[in-house]
Amino acid sequence: QLQLVESGGGLVQPGGSLRLSCAASGSRFSIYVLGWYRQDPGKQRALVASITGSGITNYADSVKGRFTISRDNAKNTVYLEMNSLKPEDTAVYYCNAQYFNGEDYWGKGTLVTVSP
Repeated sequence: QLQLVESGGGLVQPGGSLRLSCAASGSRFSIYVLGWYRQDPGKQRALVASITGSGITNYADSVKGRFTISRDNAKNTVYLEMNSLKPEDTAVYYCNAQYFNGEDYWGKGTLVTVSP
């Protein structure tokens, strides 16, 4: 079982950058597909980016070229580097870990606010 804790959210001006981190406690971290999701009030949680154990990445169209997901299996941590932030990137960002056997873990989220 994994426990996920996000950090790095905050207030940033449009055009700015933030790096989110998600630290996991538990074993076998490297086998999980890791993802970052975000949720606006009143909207469904949506995938932002994901990365497999072998490093294959996938991004939502809205963040391609601006966000980069990476993982450090030695540190049990996944990152989301966010550049050229826009007001529409404002949301609560959640870390997720999934395995094909149905394991599905979520962090509690970190708020990112992009505003002048």
